[in-house]
Amino acid sequence: MMEPLVESGPKPGASKPGASLRPAIPLWRQIARALASGIGPGGLQPGDRLPTEARLAAEHGVNRHTVRRAIESLVRSGLVRVEQGRGSFVAEDRIDYAVLSRTRFSEWIRRHNKEPTGQVLQVRAIAATAQIAVGLGVPRGTTVALFGRLGMADGVPVSLESHYFPMAARPGLLEALRVAPSITAALHSVGIADYRRQVTRVSARMPTATEAGLLQVPRSRPLLVCENVNVDLNGAIVEFGVSQYPSTRVQVMFEP
Repeated sequence: MMEPLVESGPKPGASKPGASLRPAIPLWRQIARALASGIGPGGLQPGDRLPTEARLAAEHGVNRHTVRRAIESLVRSGLVRVEQGRGSFVAEDRIDYAVLSRTRFSEWIRRHNKEPTGQVLQVRAIAATAQIAVGLGVPRGTTVALFGRLGMADGVPVSLESHYFPMAARPGLLEALRVAPSITAALHSVGIADYRRQVTRVSARMPTATEAGLLQVPRSRPLLVCENVNVDLNGAIVEFGVSQYPSTRVQVMFEP
């Protein structure tokens, strides 16, 4: 158990006449510093839960209001996040997702010095819903290819993606998506040399139970949802994508 913290400052009678007095460090700030020093190599890691307010108050010999103020300061600094009803956690490293005209998952992750990996969840033909039909510019009910994937950075889930492709003008696309090492390679094999982002829409919502399980996040934390339309070099739509990103791990950036 940690020794209770005390206000620092000069002891009575210890200062010499005319000497300047050093301001006392507030208890909440001392606690915040102690908690921050315990985060990192050999200590608490991103996603780990901090001790409860009651436990911290007992360890430091203060009231819970003082502990709460210390935690709030760590939240403002981005070191800690609080989940209502669950407690306080070490904040995960957030990686910037820059919305560019040409965005590729592997390139995005490697820009942050992390190793990209992915788990293919499904590759199949489906009938286009109203949302997919609008995104691809095809009639509702049109058969389209669905490629679902869980994207990871250094083994940590950072995206849950559903990519939809029109199939009528691209024979062999579905099979290419099953065997090619990437979406870019699959499209290249059916004659699409390159593609770029035309539209990006961003919203937020709470995850479903399935999404929370795959992304390894609590259902109390919102997801960032990006709807994207990609076109080929001639401006024809080649893909409509819907991707979910954990808001604790990814932040979306728009740059000129």
